[in-house]
Amino acid sequence: MSRTLTFPDGFLWGSATSSFQIEGGVEIDGRGPSIWDTFCAAPGNVRGGDDGRVAIDHRRRMPDDVALMAELGLQAYRFSVAWPRVQPDGRGRVSTSGLDFYRDLVERLQAAGIEPLVTLYHWDLPQALADAGGWPVRDTAKRFADYAHVVGEALGATVRHWGTVNEPWCASMLGYAAGVHAPGQVDPGAAVAAAHHLLLGHGLAVDALRASVQADAEISITLNPYPVVTDGRDDADRDAARRVDGIANRLWYDPLLRGRYPDDVLADVEAVSDLSHIQEGDLAIISRPLDALGLNYYRRHHVRARAGASVGRPKGQWPGSPDVDIVDPPGRKTDGGWAVEPEGLTEAIVRLWEEYDPPPLYLHEIGAAYDDGPGPGGGIDDRRRIAWLEAHLEAAADAIAEGVDLRGIMVWSLFDNFEWAEGYAHRFGIVHVDYATQARTPKASAAWYRRVIQAGGLPPAPE
Repeated sequence: MSRTLTFPDGFLWGSATSSFQIEGGVEIDGRGPSIWDTFCAAPGNVRGGDDGRVAIDHRRRMPDDVALMAELGLQAYRFSVAWPRVQPDGRGRVSTSGLDFYRDLVERLQAAGIEPLVTLYHWDLPQALADAGGWPVRDTAKRFADYAHVVGEALGATVRHWGTVNEPWCASMLGYAAGVHAPGQVDPGAAVAAAHHLLLGHGLAVDALRASVQADAEISITLNPYPVVTDGRDDADRDAARRVDGIANRLWYDPLLRGRYPDDVLADVEAVSDLSHIQEGDLAIISRPLDALGLNYYRRHHVRARAGASVGRPKGQWPGSPDVDIVDPPGRKTDGGWAVEPEGLTEAIVRLWEEYDPPPLYLHEIGAAYDDGPGPGGGIDDRRRIAWLEAHLEAAADAIAEGVDLRGIMVWSLFDNFEWAEGYAHRFGIVHVDYATQARTPKASAAWYRRVIQAGGLPPAPE
């Protein structure tokens, strides 16, 4: 039985998706290829050889999907704009029909009383920019600012909530160091440069949005913090945990909120990079004031030292630290194999709040992979997801009780969808999608969440 919890007045309850994971329609709007189209086309990169060419066909089915959101009682919907749908080559020419799709989406959301939260970049870099070097190259940050201005001009008169980059740790470290996300490179030095240019692109995009959207707009970036647990008792284990915390958390918090990189993290990555990509004035741009900060939480990192554990694909996401091992802890797991650790959510939020004095926070993603399918009557009884979400709402409430200004939660994900390197193997949605027919069926968790929204907290009122 969950605790009785009431969240603050005005708390924003919603759900989230991203463009490549749901849209499909790669042949519409003159959309150009993205790095994820290219990555999926290479054998062995994605489980089952899956790709996002169709995904859940949201590009064509968007009006019905918005109607479903309204039926579920969502107050907010966080989605991302597909850069190659708006600028097929990542620069220059703009697709009018691509922008019109997002204008139509925003108008339908607002007509249904649903607040749009727009994310500019959720990993689908135009392939033309990747061919020119991608995020390790400084020019990509400048092109991102141009793109931000285009989207800001198109949607800025009506959209209030903006996010620049989603999870730059994943985009840089999984994409350029570990090679398990697009573009699939294994080059730790390139990953370090990509991290900096993603942050620089964010700062430049903040400036572009300030110049193109309404004056009271709320501009944020979305990070994915990981509380770090030391699995071991010796100095090497503690140092491994420090290194992981540096790359997973402080590499992002410090430049964004303090205007500098942590000295120990720079010392760690100097093993793979000369840091020449960091230019004078960059950190002043990166640390532009934010109106909010988005966080995505799924689990902790349990860390120990082990020689050679973090080298190459798929373990090399800790540049400059080859002897870091991420340990699978005992206890409950999701169907995706991730530990269920709601206490880590409280830890992550409270640590950030107390150590960094950030702007107001949102949980832009919380959710879990449970692969329950339709039962004999066609319904989907995903009670494990409900239990996961209940526990994490309690953890969020604990953080609020400790003084954190948390203003909203977006459940990941609204729909079952393409889950990156896992393809369609796991289901995060509160709405089931039959990938053969594209039929949408709200799960038990969707009905539960509707009651949470109506009640403004836990426990949801019975129907």
